[in-house]
Amino acid sequence: MIKIKIKTHHKSEMIEITEIVQEEVIKSGVSNGTCVVYSPHTTTGILLFENVDPSLQRDFLGHMSRLVPKSDRYAHGENADAHLKSALTGNSVTIPVVDAKLMLGKWQGIYFCEYDGPREEREYYIKVING
Repeated sequence: MIKIKIKTHHKSEMIEITEIVQEEVIKSGVSNGTCVVYSPHTTTGILLFENVDPSLQRDFLGHMSRLVPKSDRYAHGENADAHLKSALTGNSVTIPVVDAKLMLGKWQGIYFCEYDGPREEREYYIKVING
């Protein structure tokens, strides 16, 4: 398993990590199997998302902010909205690997989502499994 450190720059943002994950698949030497990408943080997410039109990222983050607004009405308090957004997004994705390539759709990318930033250091893990 590989740990990747990442710095975030905004309260909410989506950072494409597809190339980094694909490089780790190649380095692993696994030709056919599965790749798991996981974030251990309760205020971040990992998801597959369209990677051609950046305006969709703005649309997604804007929709999440309307769906789960920052509010002082949550029992948890200050960053409850970030925890709820993370729960909606999920903290991992699993992608098949065939011929040492991630089997992503034509316009799919892998994204690290920050909901409680900016943060100097976040991390996510990549595990490539043979078979």
